[in-house]
Amino acid sequence: MLLGVVSDTHGQVDYTLDAVRMLESLEVDVVLHCGDVGSAAVVRLFKPWPTHFVLGNVDNAATIRRAVREAGQTFHNRYGELTLKEKKIAILHSDDAAKFEETIASQEFDLVCYGHTHVAKKQLRGRTLVLNPGALYRATPHTLAIVQLPELAVESIRV
Repeated sequence: MLLGVVSDTHGQVDYTLDAVRMLESLEVDVVLHCGDVGSAAVVRLFKPWPTHFVLGNVDNAATIRRAVREAGQTFHNRYGELTLKEKKIAILHSDDAAKFEETIASQEFDLVCYGHTHVAKKQLRGRTLVLNPGALYRATPHTLAIVQLPELAVESIRV
């Protein structure tokens, strides 16, 4: 299973559309959006996949919640947990540093996906792979991540 991970779109439809085209070409199965979605228009671009959204610090909660529900996607508010291919995954924006560190320190997750910093990064902390896909806005270069499940093999993709 291929998992696409994106973050920090900040309502930028053109940049997000580039990422969506890349995700389509890679034939991902599921997408995680790690917050700072920015607009309902961005949510609608992820219609081809089951997509899980969390809020970032710049998101209007009511707008994003409504857009995600109207799109038939999954809204997790500020923090989400899911299991795919027997891998336990947490998704959050990481602007709440205490919650972010608590999630990693719990060692309950195989994968923790986060955004906020606009910097692509992956590291193993204990048994937990911690992954920031980078950003699709205010980042050079714009990046997303692809995770092969259940192997947890990660590839950073320049958009």
